[in-house]
Amino acid sequence: MYTIATLTALRQHLGLSSSDTSDDARLLGVLQAASAHVERAAARRFVPRVATLKHLVEKFEPLYITLYDDLLSLISVVDGDGSTISLSDVIAAPDAAPYSLLHLTNGRAFVRSYLTPVAVTGVWGWHDRPTEMWRSSGDSVQNNPLSNSGTSLSVSSVNGADAAGQTPRLQVGHLLKIDEEYLRVLAISGNTLTVLRGVNGTTAAQHSQNTTIYTFQPAPDVHLLTLRWAAWLYREGDTDTPPRELRESLTDLRRTVVRV
Repeated sequence: MYTIATLTALRQHLGLSSSDTSDDARLLGVLQAASAHVERAAARRFVPRVATLKHLVEKFEPLYITLYDDLLSLISVVDGDGSTISLSDVIAAPDAAPYSLLHLTNGRAFVRSYLTPVAVTGVWGWHDRPTEMWRSSGDSVQNNPLSNSGTSLSVSSVNGADAAGQTPRLQVGHLLKIDEEYLRVLAISGNTLTVLRGVNGTTAAQHSQNTTIYTFQPAPDVHLLTLRWAAWLYREGDTDTPPRELRESLTDLRRTVVRV
């Protein structure tokens, strides 16, 4: 399952009662479809993922690399000759994430090779406020411990308030972060979450009891657009062209490549 918004958020957007769960399977289906539509139409991803992307070096600009995706944070850079570039020699532009360009300094230039492109590892995705995209759920791991293969995550109170005072703090469709691992909430029963482990390029790992659980908070305009798109699919089906106002809302979210 891959969603930008949660099942609870869509149910609230449609004005459905929290106890009305009879159509949840269909709601999740249109939510997944809406997330895919929005990202495909915008030509960018709005949910973070960890990945290594290979980049070719321009012949006449060995100091720069135009990134093939939106970069939220840089983990490592391996040059065309297989050597690891110190991050102290790399400047990411613009001044704040998401970044679209890497620039080498301190007299270093990228090694141009078609056989071995430059490998950039990082957290990729687009967000207008990257420092706010992870919010403390106000809850923590209650398993002692949560093993690297466990799919049942116990918490203190699913329905409690998160760090921003929002309830329920844990919802079906949420992308969670525990330490460096991302998890997706598939189902909830009482205070136990059924989760998909090691999603979005991360690796499942063991987590100690009382480790803080964070929830991903999509950019507000992306979140609302996804809910509107899902509501249209739910009410109108997926055979017609989306309304013009939905398509126009994507204009400012589309990715444009800025080259050196």
